[in-house]
Amino acid sequence: MPEQWTVRDISRAMLPLLLALSTVEIASGLVLGSIEDTLLAKPSLLVLVPVTIGTAGNLGSILAARLSTAVHLGTVEFDPTDDTLAGNAIATVALALSVFPGVGLGAWVLTELTVGAVLGPLDVVFVAFSSGAVLAVLAIVVTLTATYAAYRLGLDPDDVVIPVVTNTCDVLGVLVLFAVVSLLL
Repeated sequence: MPEQWTVRDISRAMLPLLLALSTVEIASGLVLGSIEDTLLAKPSLLVLVPVTIGTAGNLGSILAARLSTAVHLGTVEFDPTDDTLAGNAIATVALALSVFPGVGLGAWVLTELTVGAVLGPLDVVFVAFSSGAVLAVLAIVVTLTATYAAYRLGLDPDDVVIPVVTNTCDVLGVLVLFAVVSLLL
């Protein structure tokens, strides 16, 4: 990692990355547009979209921050038997499995109070839980990959990993929610 960053070095490292991530976000919007009819027909799912995307990004960001710190401290080895990696991955999954059911229930309650829910509360909670479980695993894979790539390329993981993780999890959040809804409902 560089000892000292300059504006030129940061721009050189970040600009291509941010341009690529902007393109990825556009793709996510196109996917959302393609399932608009389904979301409007089932408002609880519409409420789930931003919360699912945000929560997946938050899970990945938390993991990315922890791994970036571990890289700086030299306490992590990118090895499947590394306790730091395993502990953080397990914590991410546990957090997702405990948060997403509440997200689903909250989406159902909000929809029921405002426009009337079409889906039952168990359906919405199950969709949120299933999406959250899949997203937790994907967030771990994306975060580990981005952190390792930044480390190997000599980039500061604090600068590049969180943008990569949050943008990728945005897209994955939309895709996973769409896939889960398609499979379960």
